[in-house]
Amino acid sequence: MAIFKPFRAVRPVPEHAAEVAALPYDVMNSEEARIAVQGNPYSFLHVDKAEIDLPRGTDPYSPEVYEKAASNLRALEENGICLQDQSPMFYIYRQTMNGKEQTGLVGCASIQDYLDGIIKRHELTRAEKEEDRVKHVTYCNANTGPIFLAYRSADRIHDLIESWKAEHDPIYDFVSEDPSSKTEVFNTVWVITDPAVNEELTQCFDKVESLYIADGHHRCASAARVGQNLREAHPDYTGQEEFNFFLAVVFPADELSILDYNRVVLLPNGMDKASFFAAVEDKFFLDKTPMEEPYHPEAPKTFGLYLEGKWYKLTAKPGTYNAGHPVDSLDVSILQNNLLGPLLHIGDPRTDPKIDFVGGIRGLKELERRCQEDMDIAFSMYPTSLDELMNIADAGLLMPPKSTWFEPKLLSGLFVHKFDR
Repeated sequence: MAIFKPFRAVRPVPEHAAEVAALPYDVMNSEEARIAVQGNPYSFLHVDKAEIDLPRGTDPYSPEVYEKAASNLRALEENGICLQDQSPMFYIYRQTMNGKEQTGLVGCASIQDYLDGIIKRHELTRAEKEEDRVKHVTYCNANTGPIFLAYRSADRIHDLIESWKAEHDPIYDFVSEDPSSKTEVFNTVWVITDPAVNEELTQCFDKVESLYIADGHHRCASAARVGQNLREAHPDYTGQEEFNFFLAVVFPADELSILDYNRVVLLPNGMDKASFFAAVEDKFFLDKTPMEEPYHPEAPKTFGLYLEGKWYKLTAKPGTYNAGHPVDSLDVSILQNNLLGPLLHIGDPRTDPKIDFVGGIRGLKELERRCQEDMDIAFSMYPTSLDELMNIADAGLLMPPKSTWFEPKLLSGLFVHKFDR
């Protein structure tokens, strides 16, 4: 059963919450981050992407960057912008985008649960990205970015959270903006100050069989590695030290939705439209009647195809995939195995330069723009479901790269989990 416990968060004082809160480190590059923090010395990007406070050209993986991150984190506390709570507590974090709410509980999950498979993953991690976060956490001596976890809904957890929200005022209530879509996100936070409620919530999670990583595989893997490193450095550890736990926000799965994660691809040299269509029809039904408006698939096993300024509909033919296999039957697998790989010669989608991925939050017009600028063909996808994600994780399997896109993104800086000194 899952361990999820309250903690003493380092968090902004209310009047500075909106200034401190920032998008995750991995959704923008260094130059975009430099622009985003202009006029805002308190942005958490100064911690998460500290190279922006060093000369341009500084290696973002150099020791100077990690040292600067730790220094900037200390400065937020020393200057009174962020303070640490005196006792362990849970925090309620609600996000509202386009009228849809998702309400999570902020606390600490167990690295042992991750190592034992109680916290389940569905993606592989890349060694260089994992190593970066290991160094960042080690230098800062803290988890600075929350891992986005999901769980199968539990009535008592829901009732406790909703009751607290109804009976107490929030400590933070501000609007942020997704830069790619210019969509407003309303962020609201409550602090659960009653020890009895915190204890009951802890006991409720002891009855939750599994937690699932929705977003943040690299942060989760790196948190576990840091914990293991500190265990080795302190062989007399008890298991209760803060380095045995990592910062997370857990959401009931029925409040979450996955957006489409679309593809843009370069055509192989010498392949024209007619020969491409002929090859596609071997595995897909192709509606050759072009559409002027972008086509967003309305059901699984259907795909939008954009080529030479027109949209078309593809439908996977029966027998071209294993309908009984949780991974092979995913739309992203069907497209990769039947079209992207054999026809467009896309090998490993994580590293092949001939393919790129566009989150659904950017809209299908972004696919058209990319095809006019640097790519040839685009595919719009039907979103993967939470049930598919959890079933694959339960089976101990992995999803193909770029299968899921979650929105809104959890903001960094609202909660920091410090380790023992």
